Amino acid sequence: MPIHDSILDLVGDTPIIRARRLDTGPCTLYLKLESQNPGGSIKDRIGLSMIEAAEKRGDIRPGDTLVEGTAGNTGIGLALVAQQKGYKLILVVPDKMSREKIFNLKAMGAQVVLTRSDVAKGHPDYYQDLAKAIADRTPGAYFINQFGNQDNPAAHESGTGPEILRQMAGVGGLDAIVFGCGSSGTMTGLSRCFAAHSPHTELVLADPVGSILEEYINRGTLSDKSASWMVEGIGEDFLPPISDFTRVKQAYAISDKESFLTARELLEKEGILGGSSSGTLLAAALKYCREQTTPKNVLVFVCDTGNKYLSKMYNDYWMLDNGFLAREQHGDLRDLILRPFADRDTVVVGANDLLVTAWQRMKLYDVSQLPVMDGDQLVGIVDESDVLLHVYGDEARFRDPVATAMVSKLDKVDVRAPIEALLPVFDRGHVAIVTEGERFLGLITRIDLLNYLRRRVQ
Repeated sequence: MPIHDSILDLVGDTPIIRARRLDTGPCTLYLKLESQNPGGSIKDRIGLSMIEAAEKRGDIRPGDTLVEGTAGNTGIGLALVAQQKGYKLILVVPDKMSREKIFNLKAMGAQVVLTRSDVAKGHPDYYQDLAKAIADRTPGAYFINQFGNQDNPAAHESGTGPEILRQMAGVGGLDAIVFGCGSSGTMTGLSRCFAAHSPHTELVLADPVGSILEEYINRGTLSDKSASWMVEGIGEDFLPPISDFTRVKQAYAISDKESFLTARELLEKEGILGGSSSGTLLAAALKYCREQTTPKNVLVFVCDTGNKYLSKMYNDYWMLDNGFLAREQHGDLRDLILRPFADRDTVVVGANDLLVTAWQRMKLYDVSQLPVMDGDQLVGIVDESDVLLHVYGDEARFRDPVATAMVSKLDKVDVRAPIEALLPVFDRGHVAIVTEGERFLGLITRIDLLNYLRRRVQ
């Protein structure tokens, strides 16, 4: 393999792998691993295209400030290119974005502005509108505007599309391709490419439930109402200015739950770690494949790497919190315990462990309190305040045993008590310790109760 001088040389030419263990009906399903781009997603392609085209036009030069609104991956693609080419970058991102993406962006030097994800286009806090406002008031700033920038679909019309057709030629060509739509650059660019070079290829849209695009494709109606969804990077509440849906004849609406579970299935069966939108696309591709009556070559994008979602869709506790994984129901307070002690899911500490050990476990597992155990017997509880009050003024006390700082007078709640019994415990600023007789079952926090109530609404 050649040796390259820049990470930007590695954008594109991503591999395709044939699915072997998924139920694809009579079809053969091919997975194009856009996750193998250097920034981890298909958006690296447009990040490079939009910046280099602006350079050629003389719109920008190194040292200038670029501004964009993004659900994350376009931002990472832009940050990668801006970093290599010497631009400042301000990114406005909705607050549903995974923290891995935010960490990634900041580590590459981008300035990240978080904004609301519960407002529609036209609202001043909508991420695209806010990005435009920031660009307008920043002297000399250049607004990338992926949703209205023709250099976005051009990256796929001249790059991704011909690349796919070249790769698929060896297996008899491409009968259908499944994609998602955010800015619509991928869809519009591929549509133009295939219209000229592979007109028989069917274009199939995968859309999150809540987006307006599936209804627009399948029923021809354009709703002015959308709902929220948790999948990142695809789905819209308006038609992007660069969009061209004329060749898209079929669309599937995929729920968040099906998207996340399908992405996890992709990892379990094919060993491919894809992101949340990859799950949406794959779920739609599998539906399409299973509906066919004749064999077809179908390609679907693995849009980005699942490394950006380890704290969310690949985290069992996050999935349980949001009702995406089934849990055994007992009809008592056990239904509210996120980490049951009987399953060894509860993060605990021993009475003779050091306070520094307790602090490290709180930090590692992002919890504020730890049950103190002697074998299977609960002997106390220690929280952040206990540790702080014990060590303040003498940091050497971090080496003291947990027993010196723990609370041994415990606020226990019987597992058969009504949910209302939790409220006085929380009002006292405590966490609920759930027991069955003398047996410790687990903890219930305020957020556990809130999550339980939200699941009931869903």
